Amino acid sequence: MSIAIGDSAPPFTLPDTEGAEHSPAGDGPVVVVFTCNHCPYALAWHDRITDVARDYSDKGVRFLAINPNDGERYPRDSYEAMKERVRTEDWPLPYLRDESQEVAHAYDAQATPDVFVIDAAGKVRYRGAPDSDYADPSQNAAWLRGALDALLADRDPDPAETTPIGCSIKWKA
Repeated sequence: MSIAIGDSAPPFTLPDTEGAEHSPAGDGPVVVVFTCNHCPYALAWHDRITDVARDYSDKGVRFLAINPNDGERYPRDSYEAMKERVRTEDWPLPYLRDESQEVAHAYDAQATPDVFVIDAAGKVRYRGAPDSDYADPSQNAAWLRGALDALLADRDPDPAETTPIGCSIKWKA
């Protein structure tokens, strides 16, 4: 099942690296990013995504990063490895663990990263890559920023959907 632009975003509650529970429910837009610790694409886009989180936090946009990967087969994506990464880096957003992979399945997450922008009414308004080139930091997460700027100006994002580029989700066997 795939989520289309305009569909209601699936609800969830997941723990962050400190054990606090987070949900996309609340006021204002929410950006949900499926990501991980080991994928070179996710790592290449990480700073751009966290910069957007810093830049838009004062505009009422919340960000939730979710790691759904199988931590048994991919130890760098384990909950313990996530905790260590957050301890040693400056994260302006919670890093959530989708141990059961139910949230990734509900969102039909395809890759790390796979970005979803959800409006205040809980509708998916953008889905895809942060920008057009993981290897070009000057892109500055242009698609994500454009989607947020459109949403905050009460316009439809254009593009509303792009192809997520990255490593496949590491599903449990």
